[in-house]
Amino acid sequence: MGRSSLSLSAIEKRLRSQAQSPHAEPDAAEAGAKGVAHPAKFAPGGRASAAGTGKKPGQAPARAAGQVRIVGGQWRRRLLPVAAGPGVPPGLRPTPDRVRETLFNWLGQDLGGWHCIDLCAGTGALGLEAASRGAASVLLVEQHAALVRQLRELKELLGADAVQVRQGDALAVLHEAARRPGSIDLVLLDPPFDADWYAKALQAALPVLRAGGYLYLEAGREWTSEELAGLGWQRWRHLKAGQVHAHLLQPA
Repeated sequence: MGRSSLSLSAIEKRLRSQAQSPHAEPDAAEAGAKGVAHPAKFAPGGRASAAGTGKKPGQAPARAAGQVRIVGGQWRRRLLPVAAGPGVPPGLRPTPDRVRETLFNWLGQDLGGWHCIDLCAGTGALGLEAASRGAASVLLVEQHAALVRQLRELKELLGADAVQVRQGDALAVLHEAARRPGSIDLVLLDPPFDADWYAKALQAALPVLRAGGYLYLEAGREWTSEELAGLGWQRWRHLKAGQVHAHLLQPA
């Protein structure tokens, strides 16, 4: 696919303007996860005041609406735009900061040498977090063209050589990857909550993982150990944060 008409300078300009917005609020999922009841208060000029946020100098910058923050690794605290407008599916739901931080605490902070697939990449929050933490390769898979364009722009903006972006179907990519059994260390599975193909994806991912590999499952409900066992998985960790249920699985 050709280079997007949106230049890198335009992305950076948008990032700066969003970061200075006086109307920033946490996204709904993260607010639920962190118990945030009110938006942060801002001092003149768009900077968050210490009284309003409880933040000290040197802490992560306030995130504007329409942004996602990378939590750790080489791009820690980097604010990235979230696509909006025509062609973007409604209800786009980046994985909240708290959930990503917990996930990578479970996995360990250093993913050096890991090969990862982020299915239904959306904003790229999960896959770019893995790349930030040293993953050798990260494949971002997304169906929607508008999101694919922005993922490619973010790859260029970050200089993320380990990241590849592919427009396509998540299940098809899993079936293709299964031709190279045991080639993947981490599968990130975060479909729309109303998707009806969770079970199919879980089954298709089994042959893809190396021995000792992990699958991260994000859903709008808890998947019990019993139903996961019936699909060939053991549940290693589970977290509920707002409406998000985060599961870390390994092959049974």
